[in-house]
Amino acid sequence: MKVICIFNQKGGVGKTTTTINLCANLAIKGHRILIIDIDPQGNTTSGLGIDKGGLDNSIYDILTTDAKVSESIIQTEIIENLYLLPSTKELSGAEVELISVINREAVLKSKLSEVSDKFDYIFIDCPPSLGILTVNALSAADSVLIPIQCEFYALEGVGQLYNTIQLVKKSLNKNIYIEGVLMTMYDNRNNLCNEVVNEVKKHFTEKVFKTMIPRNIRLAESPSFGLPICLYDDKCKGAEAYEKFTKEFLSRQRGGNI
Repeated sequence: MKVICIFNQKGGVGKTTTTINLCANLAIKGHRILIIDIDPQGNTTSGLGIDKGGLDNSIYDILTTDAKVSESIIQTEIIENLYLLPSTKELSGAEVELISVINREAVLKSKLSEVSDKFDYIFIDCPPSLGILTVNALSAADSVLIPIQCEFYALEGVGQLYNTIQLVKKSLNKNIYIEGVLMTMYDNRNNLCNEVVNEVKKHFTEKVFKTMIPRNIRLAESPSFGLPICLYDDKCKGAEAYEKFTKEFLSRQRGGNI
């Protein structure tokens, strides 16, 4: 089992879109996938068509009670090998409730040991902040996958993002590493997009995936239907890009970058 945290301190960069579509493609290819939605907004949960109002347990219960991960996971109805540990609005209160918990940064890591033999990959979709929820995710992860939007302001956060990961590596999780950087919302007609890509490559070099995710209306529409893009419109440019990215991701795993 490999645990991958999808993280960027900046919002609106495609974390949830990447989580849903990479995981859906991996599951279709036969990998057993668990998504953990640790963002109080719960966009990954709703983006997979899950009714947050009808849940018995969620990631909130895992972090704040004795609830077991195995009893809180739900299998998605859309793809056979795709499972979800959902988020609800109650999760926003977990930041305060965890303050007094001993070893609060490692609650999620200890809980995940229960299901370590049940999945090939666990992906954690993080909120766009460095609170205790994100710290729990980074502490539990083997690696970090970083989506970066192709816009000028993305460059301002690159240094801070890198420093955050190094800080976690130094103090909480010495083995964590950068899985890769995925450029999102790319428009090859825009010179600024290409400049941003080149600058990001200077920071992260070979960690930047060759595949770039384009701006695509169908890709933006699919979450409102509770479907990954491969089931909503598998012929659109967004679907083709995520299929290509999934293959590149898997090729890196086979290449020993684990």
